[in-house]
Amino acid sequence: MKSNFFKIPVLALAVVSAISALSVEQDEVHGIKIHNMDTSVAPGDNFFRYANGAFLSKTEIPADRTSMSGFSLLTDTVNKRVAAIVEEIRGTKSASNPDSRKVADLYASYMDTGKIDANGMTALKPRLAALAAIHTRRDLAAALGETLRADVDALNNTNFRTANLFGIWVAPGFRDPDHYTAYFMQGGLQLPDRAYYLTDSPRMKDIRDAYLKHIAAMLTLTGYDNVEARAAGILALETAIAQRHLTLAENEDIRKANNVWAASDFAKNAPGLDWSTYFAAADLGKQSEFIVWQPSAVTAEASLVAEMPVDTWKDYLVFHLLEQYSVGISTAAADERFNFAGKVLTGAQQQRPREQRAVLLVSSILGDVVGRAYAERYFTLADKAKVEAMVKNLLIAFRARLRNLTWMSPATRAEALRKLDTLQIGIGYSGKWRSYDGLVIQSDDLFGNLWRASLFDYHYAISRIGKPTDRKEWVMTPQTVNAVNLPLDNGLNFPAAIFGPPFFDPRATDAVNYGAIGTIIGHEISHTFDSEGATFDSRGQVRNWWTDADRAHFDASIEALAKQYDTYAPFPDLHLNGHQTLGENIADLAGLTASHDAWVASLNGQPAPVVGGLTGEQQFFLGFAQSEVGKAREPALRQQVLTDPHSPGEYRADTVRNLDAWYAAFDVKPGQALYLPPSDRVHIW
Repeated sequence: MKSNFFKIPVLALAVVSAISALSVEQDEVHGIKIHNMDTSVAPGDNFFRYANGAFLSKTEIPADRTSMSGFSLLTDTVNKRVAAIVEEIRGTKSASNPDSRKVADLYASYMDTGKIDANGMTALKPRLAALAAIHTRRDLAAALGETLRADVDALNNTNFRTANLFGIWVAPGFRDPDHYTAYFMQGGLQLPDRAYYLTDSPRMKDIRDAYLKHIAAMLTLTGYDNVEARAAGILALETAIAQRHLTLAENEDIRKANNVWAASDFAKNAPGLDWSTYFAAADLGKQSEFIVWQPSAVTAEASLVAEMPVDTWKDYLVFHLLEQYSVGISTAAADERFNFAGKVLTGAQQQRPREQRAVLLVSSILGDVVGRAYAERYFTLADKAKVEAMVKNLLIAFRARLRNLTWMSPATRAEALRKLDTLQIGIGYSGKWRSYDGLVIQSDDLFGNLWRASLFDYHYAISRIGKPTDRKEWVMTPQTVNAVNLPLDNGLNFPAAIFGPPFFDPRATDAVNYGAIGTIIGHEISHTFDSEGATFDSRGQVRNWWTDADRAHFDASIEALAKQYDTYAPFPDLHLNGHQTLGENIADLAGLTASHDAWVASLNGQPAPVVGGLTGEQQFFLGFAQSEVGKAREPALRQQVLTDPHSPGEYRADTVRNLDAWYAAFDVKPGQALYLPPSDRVHIW
């Protein structure tokens, strides 16, 4: 899968802020939320607004948010539970329970702004002194190597964007999925995507002007002089890096990412950086080979190390250090970063309450401590059994569709069915919890806690290189509202937190649940066979298991879907990129189709109950559209369109226009805006 089913749009922390009235509605209404619909709109003209128009009209985005959606409402519920768990753990801290002690001390270190302001700059000074001591290109290589950090799951965040010059991801190998390997990635950008540096539009120019001022302000807070010139140099360097980056759409071709370089190849393939010094500083001096995801970008970025002045690189490293650890440096640094990254980039007007941010930090750094308690309390065996029954029906539906495809050859079909039969589907949580032994957390040292946690995660990741793959290990904690396909494991993870309204409600009808969580499950299953999943076999190995004719037919079908999404324009000056979102659009279409099959089969020939005047078919499609409900601030929506492999919810809801059953359910006629002639409806599976 190219990316998680949902993408949290702001600064790696999920949104949290309660809207009590909407939350009450979310809890009390089981099934289709009639009060959120706008029945004055014809379903065939705007199905998203028909399903969600009242929600869009009555919902105001709070000042501390960039969007409001069914996803954020469920996340509110989950985060309230997480806050209660953290509070309880803090109350039971003891010397005999090191994990609870870590939770309590990490929370305390974030909440004590007095100590942050008193100690943060002192803790920062040795890091700044080390950067000031850079004089040679070899010194620079060592400093760049020391900044290398690992990503938890780069394959599910294909637009890998690390503020460090390069990134590393440790995962099962493309060629040897039974062992972990090291993937080397392009990086180096602080803004969300290369487009923010390179797009010549008034809005992007305004963002770059604000960014330039932000860089100067951060350097000023740290005591640097000549900050305007330094800021200009940093922006020029990042722009040069952006020019060398692959686009998100280019990144998603796994076949082009499967490039093995021996450690000795880097000096030859990417001259300009002292690679032996770099890898030694990154604790990778003994690593014999890497899979280089974007060879051209790595080569071009390495050349910049030799071409750009050392002093510019020093300023760049200082600024990126300040950005990464601003919350641990001072209140002023944290506020300045929010003023740009929050207000300018996403449109949020204020930060969320500090207590909520502290809880989210604890849940992020000590995720399995919190997650174990969450899994035990909030995912019942009855819920799990109901979901597993849906999964079983969805697998039957996919199997039937694969067997009945007239265009797929026997050889390709056999491997597709093998992938489906060996698919490992995790529901709720893995039951295998990570140890945090060795991670030092102090109640009066937030900067140090953040620094040590980053290194702890990095060393954990690189320690696995070459070891057998642990296919029981999850990439998400149980309290994560998300879902993921893991093509290198041929597996799926559905964390416990995703199983709540509007995605799953055990008291709603099966039609609604199949339309919502069933489609999500089907979405993830379908990634096994989409434009990316098709490059992995049943073992998770990158291998072409398609005949040329089968692949040509598949590519032609998905090209039609890409063109369909190219026509969608959230703003007059900004269209969706149908190839950037192609994998997710395929999954939405296949998931919706298979879940509809599974729901119909589950009726065993009996009529579905009519509820609130809505037929079962109408409930199914409305359940899907209402699970996509949401509205966003313009900056946040623009950022999503430019950087996210998922289409915005409104256009995901429009997937229905490719299913014949939707036309019958809502009597959609030619001439209506969403009507597609049968020959233009995209059918892939």
